[in-house]
Amino acid sequence: MATALVTGGTSGIGAAFATALAGRGFDLVLVARDVERLERSAERLRATGRTVEVISADLSDRSDVARLAARIEDQGSPIDVVVNNAGFGVHARLTDPDTSELDTAIEVMCRSVTTLSGAAARAMRERGRGTIINVSSTAGYITTGGYSAVKAFVTTYTEALAVELAGSGVRVTALCPGWVRTEFHDRAGISTRSIPSGLWIDVDRLVADALRDAGRGVVVSIPSFRFKALMALVKFAPRASIRWISGRMSSSRRAANAAQSGAHR
Repeated sequence: MATALVTGGTSGIGAAFATALAGRGFDLVLVARDVERLERSAERLRATGRTVEVISADLSDRSDVARLAARIEDQGSPIDVVVNNAGFGVHARLTDPDTSELDTAIEVMCRSVTTLSGAAARAMRERGRGTIINVSSTAGYITTGGYSAVKAFVTTYTEALAVELAGSGVRVTALCPGWVRTEFHDRAGISTRSIPSGLWIDVDRLVADALRDAGRGVVVSIPSFRFKALMALVKFAPRASIRWISGRMSSSRRAANAAQSGAHR
C-alpha cells in the first residue's frame, strides 16, 4: 500500500491534501505541532479505511526536522509521496530589529523544506519512484516582504531539485497557489476584504489540480487559468513595475489590517 506524508496536515491545504490522498487509496503520515488536532484528523481519515500514522513535530526545531527526515528515509516503511505544506503568514517587516518571526519562517518554510525534500529525494531515487510536492505561492513572483522572499526560495529550490532528479523516476512539483479559501488568512490575521471574489480558488480543486500536475511531471503548478494568466503577465512585466505594484499591495494590506485591528478593540 502506498503511503503519503503531509506536513501541516490538520488544516487548510494540508488537510485537503490528506483527504484527497486518502480518497486515492494512500495510507497517511500526518505531521503537525498540535497533538489534539492530529488525533482528530487521524480519526476522521481512519474512518475511510486508511492507516494513519501521526507525528507531532515543530518544524522550526531542527531536532524534530531531523527525526522526521529519518522517518522519510526509512526504507522499511517507505513514503511514496511527500507534501511539504507547513507554513504561516509573515507580518514582520524586513527592516524590523526583531528578526525572530522571519528566522522562524526561514526554518519552517525554507530549511525544513530542503531537509525533508532531500531526505525524500534520496530514499525515492534509490527506489526509482516517488513524488515530492512543495507548497509555495504566487507571492514568490512578487515582492511583498518576507513571505514573498521565502516562497521565491521554495519555488526556485524545487525547480533546482527537479533538475537534479531528472531521469531518476522521482517527480518534483512546486505548487504555487494564489488566494485559496481556507482558514489560513484568518489565522494569519490577513485582511481579505479587498480581494475580488473571482480570484479565490476552492481548496479541493486546488489539490486535485496539483496532484494531476504532479502526476504529469509538471514542475511548477499554478492552479486556475486566472492565476496562470496573471503570473505570465508578472513574468514578462518590468521588475520595477512589479516592485511598484507590490509596494501598493503592501501599503493597502497594512492599512486594511490596521483598520481591522482597530475595529476589534
